[in-house]
Amino acid sequence: MQYDLAVVGGSFAGLAAAIQVARAGRKVLVIDAGQPRNRFAEHSHGFLGQDGRAPGAILADARRQLLAYPTARVVSERADKAVAAGSSDFEITTDGDETFGAARLVLATGVRDILPEVAGLAELWGRSVLHCPYCHGYEVSGGPLGVLATGPMSLHQAQLIADWGDVTLFGNGLFEPDTDQMRALESRKVRFEPTTVIELREDGSGGLIVHLDDGRKAGVRAMFTAPRNTMASSLAEQLGCGFTEGLLGPVISVDERQQTTVPGVYAAGDAARSMHNIAFAVSGGTFAGVCAHQSLVFG
Repeated sequence: MQYDLAVVGGSFAGLAAAIQVARAGRKVLVIDAGQPRNRFAEHSHGFLGQDGRAPGAILADARRQLLAYPTARVVSERADKAVAAGSSDFEITTDGDETFGAARLVLATGVRDILPEVAGLAELWGRSVLHCPYCHGYEVSGGPLGVLATGPMSLHQAQLIADWGDVTLFGNGLFEPDTDQMRALESRKVRFEPTTVIELREDGSGGLIVHLDDGRKAGVRAMFTAPRNTMASSLAEQLGCGFTEGLLGPVISVDERQQTTVPGVYAAGDAARSMHNIAFAVSGGTFAGVCAHQSLVFG
């Protein structure tokens, strides 16, 4: 079947894009591998009307609502290949060897976090090792908090997170503040710890014990870090979409209407912007869907 729109990625941005076009009575396909970036988090916060709900529950509701429209379809597979098929059509092939055609594409493929190589950190990611203070800061506020440096941007993160608690910035051998940067930290009452972090362990009460390589330990309620990102899918590259370098990794370049450098291909969500949370993803996906639909109407 030829679809008016194929959306690759069925998380917040992708479903938001799809429902706009389904409501216009157009044939819409969502291809989703079921691996949303925030699957490690038990609760979502700061998303209007959904505060405190599990991300998976929000997505399940959104998928049911999309599929209530008779022209919408969801395929639970991974999109492995995408090519231009003629002047205005695209073909997407999945890991199930199915090929689908579409007049327009929305890439909501997300990013993959490259976590710091500290023992115990990956197992705690999304629980007590966190990224976004707007998503999780309130729940761990009012006590000692850590920021694990991944580079110079960690200075900004530590200054920001000081609004939620008593912050220690762990340089971890990756960041050493100069005189001006140290003054900036001190102005926010942020302590700097240069010693390398070798392990993170739960303390039995929901917090963390930070093990340093000189044998010392520090207790924090949570550790924030800003890992580098990489594209979770190669589809944008396969199609020849342009990229820019974002704050923490590559970002698919889009114009003011969420269209990539390839006509007919739109992008939204974490793969298409540097600042990430559910509300931003839904907003970008909604606009990508609207613009993709309008391009079908007006060319």
